Amino acid sequence: MSGMQPSRVITITTDFGHKGPFAAVMKGVILSRYPDARIIDLAHDIPAQWPPEAGFWVSRSYPWFPAGSVHLAIVDPGVGTERDILIAECAGHLFMAPDNGLLAQLLDSCVDPQVFKLDMNRLDTLNLPAPSATFQGRDIFAPVAAELAAGRLRIQDIATRTGDWTPGWIDEPVVTASRITGVVITIDTFGNLISNIDGKLLDAFTEPVADIAGHQIPMRTTYGRAQPGDYLALINSFGVVEIARAEGSAADGLGSARGAPLIIRDGYET
Repeated sequence: MSGMQPSRVITITTDFGHKGPFAAVMKGVILSRYPDARIIDLAHDIPAQWPPEAGFWVSRSYPWFPAGSVHLAIVDPGVGTERDILIAECAGHLFMAPDNGLLAQLLDSCVDPQVFKLDMNRLDTLNLPAPSATFQGRDIFAPVAAELAAGRLRIQDIATRTGDWTPGWIDEPVVTASRITGVVITIDTFGNLISNIDGKLLDAFTEPVADIAGHQIPMRTTYGRAQPGDYLALINSFGVVEIARAEGSAADGLGSARGAPLIIRDGYET
């Protein structure tokens, strides 16, 4: 791996869910090729065919893993079509995903990313089976990730360098002196609305207030600072603005879903 020392860690992010053997079969392929691999399930409950959420979690989670890890992400509405497969090196980690915008946020924020497009005509040495048109996670992604994690394969041996990749599906937040506009990227199991607004963007605000679904919601430091039933906004453990409801579900109470607009203002609007 481009001079990196492999960590043996492979994380997997998919929209496969937990019904059926799909994620497990991918792990079986990896372990068949590389028995010493340490496989971590990052998330398999990404909404079906919604790459932005997979990209968000990968970009926010990878720093917590050892350098030299391989991060495999498959949310692939275009499986079996002519879409490319990206392999990228960023901050001492490797990433592999369909070229459908999934990695755009990560690559756009990375300093000097090394990005490659997989060349299917150069995979002969891996002795892969003829790939399925519907399960390339098993037939292409998993074996290539195993070889990369084992340090037996160089990216440049199977891929071509590129400076071009599919842009993200969701725009980055728009920032002005007194207002930040973003969107809800995902909803966690507690009904918290997690946005794409990085908490650092609020540093210059003296009284940040979140505006969502017609509600103006104060920023708090933690969930316990609000009374049961009250809404609150906070910077969560992944460093982004989150809308929560003390002892309840913000998503249910506000009727908001993925893609809902969220505005942070410096002070209440009258």
